[in-house]
Amino acid sequence: MTTTVGLVVNPAAGRDIRRLTGGASVSNNYAKRRTAGCVLAGLTVRDDIDVRIMPDNGGLAESIVADAPSGIEIEPVEMPITASWRDTRTAARHFSDVADAVVVLGGDGTTRDVAQTIGDVPVVSISTGTNNVVPTPVDGTVAGAAAAFVATGIVSVEEASLTHGTIAAEIEDRKGDETIRGLATLGVLDQPFVGTRAILDPSHIVGGVVSRASPAEIGISAIAGALITHRPEDPGGVGFRLSRGDEPGTPVRAITVPGNLSEVRVADYEVLDDGEPYTFELERGVISVDGEREREVKDGYIEIRPVADGPRIVDIDAVVEKAAREGYFSEA
Repeated sequence: MTTTVGLVVNPAAGRDIRRLTGGASVSNNYAKRRTAGCVLAGLTVRDDIDVRIMPDNGGLAESIVADAPSGIEIEPVEMPITASWRDTRTAARHFSDVADAVVVLGGDGTTRDVAQTIGDVPVVSISTGTNNVVPTPVDGTVAGAAAAFVATGIVSVEEASLTHGTIAAEIEDRKGDETIRGLATLGVLDQPFVGTRAILDPSHIVGGVVSRASPAEIGISAIAGALITHRPEDPGGVGFRLSRGDEPGTPVRAITVPGNLSEVRVADYEVLDDGEPYTFELERGVISVDGEREREVKDGYIEIRPVADGPRIVDIDAVVEKAAREGYFSEA
């Protein structure tokens, strides 16, 4: 029986301004191609795996297909190419019907777009973005092997993965009503324009809601994580609001941008249940989603809630360790 693994490689990941202004890593298309080649090599740990890859308009997927190791059947998904986030969601929707697992090379935004349409298919997420919370910086060969073991049922999806929380923001403002979804973080900023998208100055953060919080992470989740740890599989999330001007607050230090340890003051924070709202009123500002400024708001009311309907993220180490215990890396 043939097993199908989907492969999403985002050509745009890892190219924002944080690589110039801070210590963020860079991942060009050559590096992504090499990582994807390692993923394909890792998949050969199991037989009879077919790979379907998201196409792009820059030739990256074509190069990956051309360089694929022997023993792997790989071909692009037949789909329209828009050179935008829509491609990731279209490919993920296709994989939700045909794939036994999907491997994603990108950042938080790419993983979020996959999560919108992937359903219950387990996701192996590899960091090739700029400043990531969800994707794991892991060798592609190891990640490919983990995907193979999960896709072929050697390690069950229940054992192999956690269901990641998400966040939904309901926005009411002059532009009309809109719902925005995030995976790890939804932030409220006092900046008037989306601009370069990256959040470079923590003084512009008004507050936000996160589905995970840890001082070991970078960005908005690190601010909440300075006060409380909230695991990605924990129900609910954490809402917080920073002090403005001379307003009192608890000083915390957090890594908000790679290479920068920032100090902010937290006026209020609250552990939220699934569906519990945390609200903001904003005369003028911007909503950020998973570390990138997304939507301008004017005279807006924002209600943000944790939502328990996220993707199944594979624990790569747990999968390969279990496979090793069961003898799949050794000969009896």
